[in-house]
Amino acid sequence: MKLLVVCPHFAPDVAPTGDVMTAIVEQFAALGHEVHVVTSLPWYLGHAIDEGWDHKLTQTERTPWGSITRLHPFPTDKANIPARAVAFGGFTLLATLSSVVRRTRPDVVFTMSPPLILGFAGWLASLRWRAPHVFNIQDVFPDVAIEVGAITNPKVIKVAQALERFLYKRSAAVTVLSEDLRDNLAHKLEGSNPQRVRVIPNFVDTGRISVGDRDTSYRAELGINDEVLVMYAGNLGYSQSVELMIAAARRFENRSDVVFVINGAGSAKAALLESGSGLSNLRFVGLQPRERLPEVLASADIHTVLLKRGLARSSVPSKLYSILAAGRAVVASVDPGTEVERAVRSAEAGLCVDPEDPEAFCAAVEQLLDDPQERLDMGVRGRAWVEKWASPQAIAAQYVALFEELIRT
Repeated sequence: MKLLVVCPHFAPDVAPTGDVMTAIVEQFAALGHEVHVVTSLPWYLGHAIDEGWDHKLTQTERTPWGSITRLHPFPTDKANIPARAVAFGGFTLLATLSSVVRRTRPDVVFTMSPPLILGFAGWLASLRWRAPHVFNIQDVFPDVAIEVGAITNPKVIKVAQALERFLYKRSAAVTVLSEDLRDNLAHKLEGSNPQRVRVIPNFVDTGRISVGDRDTSYRAELGINDEVLVMYAGNLGYSQSVELMIAAARRFENRSDVVFVINGAGSAKAALLESGSGLSNLRFVGLQPRERLPEVLASADIHTVLLKRGLARSSVPSKLYSILAAGRAVVASVDPGTEVERAVRSAEAGLCVDPEDPEAFCAAVEQLLDDPQERLDMGVRGRAWVEKWASPQAIAAQYVALFEELIRT
């Protein structure tokens, strides 16, 4: 098959969704498919185009399996919502033009969201090439933005919801990461073929991310020796309740055997830095290069997944699978009965508590601090679970089967 992939990030960009799409494309190529990727120039790390890249509107490179066309992302401050909307619009316009003006006709167009409006590029490309459009939803927008208060204007919400339904209805299939997300989208498509919504979870590269030694250069750089390292690694934004890490650091400040690390960047970082100032057992670290992810994961003894109330039904953090692959215990602060909780409990790889509950979160952390053998056992069980259920080969095969089904119909 010839596949056209439209996505907001791709290696060497360090965005989590970029890691996901890069691994998917690598598996498509390994299966012998020709893949042409339309994406942005690397910019996620500093919200500016990475050094060493030309600031051209568009540039294309050939690969052994196809090509990568990188577009100017018009980077902006994540906290400036109107500016981000304009930037996404500019990027989507470039992506649309790049997707419809090509020499090679694709058999399938595969688009990733967010941003939601990138679905226009995939839809128009599918019309141009008369190929089925598969719309991959990582986070359900505008639901996430509404839940965290990023969008409050009723008129803007109404327009965003109408846009969402418009794009879903014009996709041959919409793929989501969990049954929660499937139910969400199927309800919105009631009366308009809700069966088009399919569940295909994200995966983790269990070859690249393995169970590594905790004594890493990352720990040495932070001056952490044999202390238990409790880590949050990821985006510091509207959706994450990273304040729980600060509450825990404050609660256990008198314990000499534990250090808390917040590794990431985002619009909430300044407020978190101010809130956590003066805590000797708390470290803030910027986003690390993609190639350092296995080392960062191995450095921690306890990882955390922190979502604000209501968001676990609209978002499934891909970091969970990476944590399990690294063989580390996890404390998840998420809505009960959602995909993250089901995965953690199924794998028996950690503890789950209600979202935005400092007391419950601190109690779970303390339980694992005081039981090193259980931490190790959870890590072993998590690794075994992810190897069985979330390998790149298994997930790529599900996508290929879907593509082949759509081509036949």
